[in-house]
Amino acid sequence: MKKKLQFILALAILLCLPNVNFAQAPNLGSAADFVLFSTNGAVTNSGISHLTGKVGTNNGSSTGFGNVNGGMHDGDGTSAQCAADLLIAYNQLAATTATNFPAAVLGNGQILTAGVYSIASAATLNLTLTLNAQGNANAVFIFKIQAPFSTNTNSKIKLINGALACNVFWKVEGLVSMASGTTMRGTVIANNAAINMNTGDTLEGRVLSTAGAVTTDGVLAYTPTGCGSPVLTGPTAPQLGATGCYAIFSSNGAVSNAGSTYVTGDIGSNNGSATGYNSAFITGTIHTIPDGSTAQCASDLLNVYSYLNVLTNDIELLYPAQFGNNLVLTPHTYLLNAATVFTDTVYLDALGNANAVFVIKINGALSTSTYSNVVLMNGAQSKNVFWKVEGAVNINNYSVFRGTLICNNGALGAVNTGVELDGRMLTTTGALSTTAMNAIATVIPGNCGSVGIQSLNSEDKKIIIYPNPFSASASIYLNDLSQLNNCVLTIYNVLGEAVISTTITKQLTVIETSSFPSGIYFYKIMTNSTTIQSGKLVAQQ
Repeated sequence: MKKKLQFILALAILLCLPNVNFAQAPNLGSAADFVLFSTNGAVTNSGISHLTGKVGTNNGSSTGFGNVNGGMHDGDGTSAQCAADLLIAYNQLAATTATNFPAAVLGNGQILTAGVYSIASAATLNLTLTLNAQGNANAVFIFKIQAPFSTNTNSKIKLINGALACNVFWKVEGLVSMASGTTMRGTVIANNAAINMNTGDTLEGRVLSTAGAVTTDGVLAYTPTGCGSPVLTGPTAPQLGATGCYAIFSSNGAVSNAGSTYVTGDIGSNNGSATGYNSAFITGTIHTIPDGSTAQCASDLLNVYSYLNVLTNDIELLYPAQFGNNLVLTPHTYLLNAATVFTDTVYLDALGNANAVFVIKINGALSTSTYSNVVLMNGAQSKNVFWKVEGAVNINNYSVFRGTLICNNGALGAVNTGVELDGRMLTTTGALSTTAMNAIATVIPGNCGSVGIQSLNSEDKKIIIYPNPFSASASIYLNDLSQLNNCVLTIYNVLGEAVISTTITKQLTVIETSSFPSGIYFYKIMTNSTTIQSGKLVAQQ
């Protein structure tokens, strides 16, 4: 009697539960990184397709693709591993037990819940098919189609109530053909057959063939997020130091402007003049001649450049001359290994991570079209975007540029009319020229006024000299009181002649400098005949 009651109770509980089918997702392994792949067959594109994820074949070639946000792998170790993992995933899907047997035409407003669905004949998707996870983000949908599968024009897979594309799988025993305008979601595996995607198709998932060609024509396809996929953060951002104070700067070259340019941030050169800027339009300091601030900026800029230069790239964009053209990039370190032409728009997608970092390394010059545009998406911030360019830079009229751009050994020769800069433009060696543009350096440090008096990390300074530039007087502040009566400060002019020498006997000493002609001076601090500190000073009378 007791066992009978237990059975009745268990049956009642099951009857009260919603109809749940326990489908289990296969393990894709390295195949999860690919958006387009064939184990044995050509992978071909025509038109302009935008792809996020790896593309390749283990036996054949991939042709017709522009820049792919993921990289190309034909007949290499990566493709071999993908082929092996794809076979495992296919076998796991094949071994699942079907619990639902829908008609051969899917869609037409149909709503399905999680489970394993089997269709014994050729199948078609028409209009809209909705997959309802019923609030369960782990709900898995598996479709086993024992013959070819096609979609009609503008047909769509819609996900609701927590359903995720990473938990949707299509195992097809035949040709997969998607008509124009299809929105497909999930991982599609065609066994021993080809896959065709047409103009205007969108894929949130993957198309993978065990043996057959994969063809795309002007599509948008990207690997899905979730289901344990790695969260993309990009590399660690460099520490800007004093370069964070500047919007426009050259370590070695003149900085000049024509027209009405508005800037938030400092402007200057450490070996040249800064001319043509109207101080009424500048929120910051115009360093018309080199000073302690520009010296510190030049030093810190070299550190930032060196850090970016040695970063290992995750993804190489193979067609630098085709950069832009509505390309979508995610948090990574990218390499363009030649002179780069930026046309139209590039989208930087942080995938919801406001701290995501983007680094774009260009081994050559950079030029842009008119109205080129860097668009930040899904939490991306200009303070986390860095461009390292090995050559001259030309930003064409009415472009919108975002991030910190560092030009190494090349002129930022033309930042043209109507350009909007959300970030910084800095060059290690070369002239920098702007024309009637707007620039805002994002996240400016709060102590920029003291740069040159002390570095942004100045705990090791024995003595601080301020203000710098100075005029009527300069104050000397001794950080290390143990050095009282031991430190001798000497200031030299550009000819190397000592213009003042004094022993520091108080923590704060004020020296008269009104007789110093305007110009650059150097100082050194000695203790027991040893130089413990030196630097550059500027007099502005």
